[in-house]
Amino acid sequence: MKKALKITFNILSWIVLIFALIITLLVFTADRNNGVSTLLGFMPFTVESDSMKPTFEKNDLIICREVDDINSLAENDVITFWTIIDGKKVKNTHRIVEVCDSGSTRSFITRGDNNGANDDISVYPADIIGKWTNVKISGFGKVMSFLRTKTGFFICILIPMALFFLFELYKMIVTIIEIKRPALSAADEEEIKRKAVEEYLKEQQNAKENTPEKSGE
Repeated sequence: MKKALKITFNILSWIVLIFALIITLLVFTADRNNGVSTLLGFMPFTVESDSMKPTFEKNDLIICREVDDINSLAENDVITFWTIIDGKKVKNTHRIVEVCDSGSTRSFITRGDNNGANDDISVYPADIIGKWTNVKISGFGKVMSFLRTKTGFFICILIPMALFFLFELYKMIVTIIEIKRPALSAADEEEIKRKAVEEYLKEQQNAKENTPEKSGE
């Protein structure tokens, strides 16, 4: 039972460590890539509105992938792109409803599934960040947003990682101590067993001698 608990704890510890490392990589890549996190070509995004409902909703986490060939994009593909909303450059994720190809220039008209009209600004290849992979995790976007804050990163990532490495350091020290401890020879082990048996028999003899005998009537 104790061994099974130890194995389970080790597995959970490694899962936490791997998760923490992934989040750390995503945070650092976002800082270097204009706020866009990427890992092996995949990009997680937190949905910030209900414009694509019911495909996905606000606070969902969606996974997009980098687009290697712009010409591969077609109608009904969902893409994440840079656009201008209320005078600010922001990320947006909408569905392609029309592909405009003039020969030298290719652009896309997009619309949110929950919107009644197309987006005002066409999307050009330079604006495209990635294509949605049809993967979403409901509600997890809010968690990712918290993990990217200084408080969330410290509580959920740095502290677990520090505890993990301290635990591994403790195990390593215990292992080194065990290795350096001189091993008992077979003769020593037999001597210890013999003394233990003698001590046990002696205790039994003393207990017998100290037990008062019952007198008959």
